[in-house]
Amino acid sequence: MVEHGVVLSERGRIALEEIEVDEPGPGEVRVRIEATGVCHSDLHVIDEDGWGHPYPVLLGHEGAGTVESVGAGVTSVTVGDRVVLGWKTACGTCAACTRGEPRHCKAPPAATGRLRRRGGDVLTPVLRAGTFATRTVVPEVGAVPVPRELPVEQACLIGCAVATGVGSVFETAKVREGARVAVIGCGAVGLSVVQGARIAGASVIRALDLDAGKAEQALSFGATDTDPGPADYVFDVVGRRATFEQGLSLLASGGTYVLIGLSPGGEHGEVDLPRLFGKRARILVSHGGDHLPEEDFPRLAAWALDGKLDLESMVTRVAPLDSWEEALDGLREGALLRTVLTP
Repeated sequence: MVEHGVVLSERGRIALEEIEVDEPGPGEVRVRIEATGVCHSDLHVIDEDGWGHPYPVLLGHEGAGTVESVGAGVTSVTVGDRVVLGWKTACGTCAACTRGEPRHCKAPPAATGRLRRRGGDVLTPVLRAGTFATRTVVPEVGAVPVPRELPVEQACLIGCAVATGVGSVFETAKVREGARVAVIGCGAVGLSVVQGARIAGASVIRALDLDAGKAEQALSFGATDTDPGPADYVFDVVGRRATFEQGLSLLASGGTYVLIGLSPGGEHGEVDLPRLFGKRARILVSHGGDHLPEEDFPRLAAWALDGKLDLESMVTRVAPLDSWEEALDGLREGALLRTVLTP
């Protein structure tokens, strides 16, 4: 069967190509992709010369679909299961995993060598997922069952934007009830932070964005204010010098700044150390919200079905896979909240 995928073959060269997808090996799962969100991390891969991914690269990492086949030893999913693909999985054997911190795993497993261009070149799937494709192969822990009652174009958002945003609140920062929160950058991840803060019981949620329309939109997701002000937790979803310095300036005494956004290579920020010391402030880095797919995806899906998480309103546009270029352009221009491609 001829498969298709969006391939970054070298810097600046992207095309929808015919690809070959092998059957899964031991401990692996083959998934028919039914929906994949278009995320800024894919732009980061494109703009940052592959971002550590050897060329050619199969783009996409925020996906959901149906299990088509499983390799030997797979027990957590079966053929026909609806799954969300998780890129931030745990190996179980590295130093972080063996000391009981799988959320900080440094060696997530991958299903290597299962995806190829026509002609034989092995593809590197972005973040071990490769969801801008009709099918992909992932390790068992990277395919997490979720209820089919959750529409697939919403379910796919759990795989990155929602897990990153909500996880940053609950796992990275551990926001306390009644706290004041500020969110800088109100795209899909930022709105997920807003929703996480609302669920956590924050008393004030400030939504800050250069685009006033995006900040206003955040009010419908649980934000309480669109003006800067003191905060106990500041989540920087942009990751630029200006937002870093703004975030630190907003911190109240004992406050916590959380860096979520991916910064371009060479980006720097300045810290007034005496002021930082005087505030007793903390600076944390959120790596994908420190989420763990097998634990967090079912909970997030349940919250969506219960109405605690509004995923439907986060989907701006649904389009076929061959609209990938328009979707990436819209993301770069900031015109769309989240485009979901349906291979």
